[in-house]
Amino acid sequence: MNQSMISAAVTMGQLQHKLDTISNNMANSTTNGYKRREAQFSDILFQQINSEALNPTEAGRLTPNGIRLGSGARVSSTALSLEAGTLQQTGRLLDVALTQPSYYFQVSAVDNNGNESLQFTRDGAFYLSPSANNANELELVTSEGNKVIGVDGPITIPADHSKITIGQNGQVSVTLNNGAIVESGQLAIVNMVRPQLMVAVGQNLQAPQDIPLNQLIEEVNAGAGNFVQQGALESSNVNISTEMTEMIQTQRSYQFNARSLTIADQMMGLVNGLR
Repeated sequence: MNQSMISAAVTMGQLQHKLDTISNNMANSTTNGYKRREAQFSDILFQQINSEALNPTEAGRLTPNGIRLGSGARVSSTALSLEAGTLQQTGRLLDVALTQPSYYFQVSAVDNNGNESLQFTRDGAFYLSPSANNANELELVTSEGNKVIGVDGPITIPADHSKITIGQNGQVSVTLNNGAIVESGQLAIVNMVRPQLMVAVGQNLQAPQDIPLNQLIEEVNAGAGNFVQQGALESSNVNISTEMTEMIQTQRSYQFNARSLTIADQMMGLVNGLR
């Protein structure tokens, strides 16, 4: 197999990864708080074939002699775009949106083995679930049933409540049926300082991978300002028109490399057919 066939075949495989990324973005265009990802490419192994300078005709030449033979490109990373999505008013008391693009909710996710781990999401569509430990309390959970974490642990709501108010600083206040108002915790919001090192683990969640958590996030002080909006949800930041354009360009690049592979194969066939 010659170098042109290697380069084309390798690049086609990596372009397929970009198409998969675009497809995932488009599939999540209506997912609350979803952040699009973009594939970034880099060169892989290449050879520099140098030639002797033709002095004095090349005196003062700035470009290197010879040619550079590459082996294609690879997807070096899938960068996370932190652009804020549009806020949609829902009027639902348990719908919460974050107004700062790098802020995330903390949730306690449970895997198939029953192990809990701290993960992060921008999806503020919360629900109430009966508590397994106290029949008089309800737990604030995500749509997947993961517990929403507060400053002092999971957020719990009295079962005999009539109204839930979530302040702009994340403070959860509950009005009971008898008219009394009690505080049920403070949402533990974090600032994602190194989002590109987080890994998507499904269910619209992000998690660290082999990196200390204190190098990735910063706790947000409740008095740092207003960053929570109740009765609203953040839509995905995916732009379908942009994704369609990227998909067409990637498909054309894929077709170009496929054609290069075909031409190289035909040329080898011609050489092998010489008598």
